[in-house]
Amino acid sequence: MTIDDAAIERLVVEARNGDTWAFGMIFDHYHEAIYRFIASRVQRPSDAEDLTQHVFVKALEALPRYEARGVPFGGWLFRLARNAVIDHVRTRHEHAELDAVIGWAHGDSGPDEIAVVRQQLDAVGSALKDLTEEQREAIALRFFAGLSAREAAEAMGKQEGTVRGLQFRAIAALRRQLGIDAGEPEPVDGLSPRPVPRSDG
Repeated sequence: MTIDDAAIERLVVEARNGDTWAFGMIFDHYHEAIYRFIASRVQRPSDAEDLTQHVFVKALEALPRYEARGVPFGGWLFRLARNAVIDHVRTRHEHAELDAVIGWAHGDSGPDEIAVVRQQLDAVGSALKDLTEEQREAIALRFFAGLSAREAAEAMGKQEGTVRGLQFRAIAALRRQLGIDAGEPEPVDGLSPRPVPRSDG
């Protein structure tokens, strides 16, 4: 079942009033995307699971103080996730590795397919190192978590146009690093970003 922003806001109001079923619906709707984002930013899947649970506990605690202010609830929730990742990385002094997400991205793949994916991820991971931290974060929110530019902007505490610019420059840099023909400029006005193209060579 698809839940739109209006339905989410109604669930938030009900959850603020103590409706545990409403909060459960919110959890079910956002859990996978929150986990994907966190898993793309930390090394160990167990840490990603723990941090995901922590985010929802913090969300439940903060709900009485939540105000929509005309921005999507998802953006507010991902800001909590972003802060949790920042605190975790600062404490552990670690950086994310893309192969940490192979398990959930290709759980049904065979050894040969996983080997190819790992090779591709190694190349992308190397290219990502040349991006700025904000560019990497924008890519993680837009592609790993699947957020709209508006939601990503709320999560990062930036203007939507700034996030679109970060995404555009990051994709252009990745294409250069991976030797991909840029062709037509990557559109950044749509709410559903296309996956970063992969080199076949």
